[in-house]
Amino acid sequence: MFYYTYPHRWLHKNYQQGLAVVFAVEEINRDTNLLPNISLGFYLYNTYHSDERTLDSSLWWLSGQGQVIPNYICRKQDKSIAVIGGVTSALSVQMGTLLDLYKFPQISYGPFDSILNDKVQFPSLYQMAPKDSSLHQGVVRLMVYFEWNWIGLIASDDMKGEEFLWEMREEMIKNSVCVSFTEKIPVSERRHMESQKTFMPRILASSTKVIVIHGDTDSLMILRYSQIPLLPIQKVWIATSHWDITMRSLYAEGNSFHAALTFSYLTSEIPGFKTFMKTITPSKYPNDILLREFWLSAFKCLDQPENQEQETCSPNASLESLNLCSFEMTMSGLSYTIYNAVYAVAWALHQLFMKKPEKRSMGDEEHDSVIRISLCFQLHSYLKNTQFKNSAGDEVFVDENKHSEAQYAIMNYVFFPNGTDALVKVGQFVPEAPLGQDFMIHEDAIEWSWWDSKVPCGVCSDSCDPGFRKSPLEGEPACCFDCSPRPEGETSSQMNAEQCMKCPDDEYPNKQRDLCLPKLVTFLNVKEPLGMVLILMAVSFSLLTVLVLWVFVKFQETPIVKANNRNLSYTLLISLTFCFLSALLFIGRPTTATCLLQQTVFAVVFTVAISSILAKTILVVLAFRVIRPGSRIRMFMHPRVSKYVVLICSGIQVIFCGIWLGTYPPFPEADTHSKPSHIILTCNEGSTFAFYCVLGYMGFLALGSFTIAFLARNLPDVFNEAKFITFRMLVFYSVWATFLPTYQSTKGKAMVIVEIFSILASSSGLLGCIFIPKCYVILFKSNRNTQKHNKNKQDSRGKTLSGAYPNTSSSGNNSSEK
Repeated sequence: MFYYTYPHRWLHKNYQQGLAVVFAVEEINRDTNLLPNISLGFYLYNTYHSDERTLDSSLWWLSGQGQVIPNYICRKQDKSIAVIGGVTSALSVQMGTLLDLYKFPQISYGPFDSILNDKVQFPSLYQMAPKDSSLHQGVVRLMVYFEWNWIGLIASDDMKGEEFLWEMREEMIKNSVCVSFTEKIPVSERRHMESQKTFMPRILASSTKVIVIHGDTDSLMILRYSQIPLLPIQKVWIATSHWDITMRSLYAEGNSFHAALTFSYLTSEIPGFKTFMKTITPSKYPNDILLREFWLSAFKCLDQPENQEQETCSPNASLESLNLCSFEMTMSGLSYTIYNAVYAVAWALHQLFMKKPEKRSMGDEEHDSVIRISLCFQLHSYLKNTQFKNSAGDEVFVDENKHSEAQYAIMNYVFFPNGTDALVKVGQFVPEAPLGQDFMIHEDAIEWSWWDSKVPCGVCSDSCDPGFRKSPLEGEPACCFDCSPRPEGETSSQMNAEQCMKCPDDEYPNKQRDLCLPKLVTFLNVKEPLGMVLILMAVSFSLLTVLVLWVFVKFQETPIVKANNRNLSYTLLISLTFCFLSALLFIGRPTTATCLLQQTVFAVVFTVAISSILAKTILVVLAFRVIRPGSRIRMFMHPRVSKYVVLICSGIQVIFCGIWLGTYPPFPEADTHSKPSHIILTCNEGSTFAFYCVLGYMGFLALGSFTIAFLARNLPDVFNEAKFITFRMLVFYSVWATFLPTYQSTKGKAMVIVEIFSILASSSGLLGCIFIPKCYVILFKSNRNTQKHNKNKQDSRGKTLSGAYPNTSSSGNNSSEK
């Protein structure tokens, strides 16, 4: 209703609700089909947003305009049979408590409240407003659309406010939206002198930029006088349909809610209502004292003398010229509900009189009160079943169970620099519409602020870019987080991702870690420069070994070749040739066959080479240790002894390799972890224990050769290989001692290169230390490769060695040949 009494000020916008009653009554009285020959009338009473005045106004209506006397009617002519009110649930309950005693129908036009739907407590109360059970969903949909997740909630401190907060929190959790703060506005303090509280400074001081306000005009009356700064603040206010955000006590303060978004009831336009509003003047209704007072207040003519005509105050005044905060020409949701409520009463009466026409003839004043009470009782049964189409074409039901969900227009409140303001429709929310059509917003039509046209950022923490993930902050809501880089090997192409996606084994993350790229397959390829160099080295060394073998075969009858056991030399050279060639098995794309052959072929042929050196070393020592004929040591100088040494030592290695291949052999493997961007194809050794047993056995044989050669290093050096073998074993140990830690510390292709280099280095060491000096003598110092030269050289040193090594002449050399 309307609010004007000292010390309260006019809430001019609420006067439209009274005009809606006037418009509906006049429209019904002009309708010849609805209540023919009956004219409707009405009384308007004010509640002043006070429980006390609400009860007082209800008693006035029941007992008359004179002194309030409960259960007594002063006006005999009063035939009022229904009450339309109030604007809030609290006022409806205050009125209903009294009106229900007399069974007067009460039609509430305020927001729908499920509590009032309880017919046990409120049997005479009817609600006309649509259901608001989806309002919280629409508000959260708006937050999700603009990606706001750090929200402040303000609600009235009553049951409706608590219910809204509960529904909002539940819906916000479903959509990953967090509550920054919750402020409950006291509803009992409705006077402006009592409203200077500290809640508004707390709200404005918060870091939240998006604030939702829920409550009706009555319960949020305190906000009309709250201390909001005159300067614009960078906050987005979202108001629900129950509260008119434009209604401020001073027009200059309206800019505090500039760019606010409000959910208003989406209603159809009632034909003729705007035209009716434009024609409203005090002269049209000279007996309406309330209109005169409204006119003086709205057009600021309070300084005019009371006896002066209204036209002299504002001769050209029109409701259309008032600002939005003072009056609105478009029918509000409350006025629309009042309009339907008046028609509901008219249609119920129409049905009542059509069924019982005799009641219309009762005109005896003595029976007026009886008729009034009788009509009230009878009207209930008709109101429950009343349904009709209003002039806008909307279906209207009085039965609350048939009410549909409310539809909302999303309005943008704009305060212009020239002092005017407006509500601009920027979207709508229709809960019962199909998914995708239920929520629509026109972002380009929204005015956000005077200084920035961008959508405000209503978040606790800035979004994490792709390639980063959200790291929760201890003790903070889920919307507050830090952004940390993705772990190695994981990616995410989404903003604000909480979980990282691990790339498949054949893919790797890019530098931004927001995309998985295919890994490059790599191995020691024969086409790449390093592979070609290693192949060239292996082939070159093998050809060089073959050339040495050819030299030894060609000069096999010379003393230097005969003195060094030709068969063992041939065996050693052939095994070295295969050692060099075995390096080729490590180059190229690994296959099952190459992986089986790589380690085993090298191990066997290299064991043959070391066994040959061991046999040579033993024979050299034995040859120089044979002192006299008939010594038992001579039995070990037989040529087959060297063959047995090579065969037995090599056979043991073959057994090791056979066990290795039979239990856990090497196999091709795709290494996806050594290099993030590559898949390295290598051969897995299979059994690591077997692999190191094979290497250890070769090391054991080499150690035996080195020990024996070291003990024989001071023997006569005429065709003596002991010194060369000692140096060669030092080279061998240097190479393989370096290989082992390097092999363990490298992965993939580098590990293969290290092994190839070790094979080539150790094999070339054998070739260079043992055979190259002999080839030099054979090819370039042929004069030294004679029996006479060597005998003279040996005799010249005989004085120092004859005591220890007698008979070291040609016989000794011949025995060595054996």
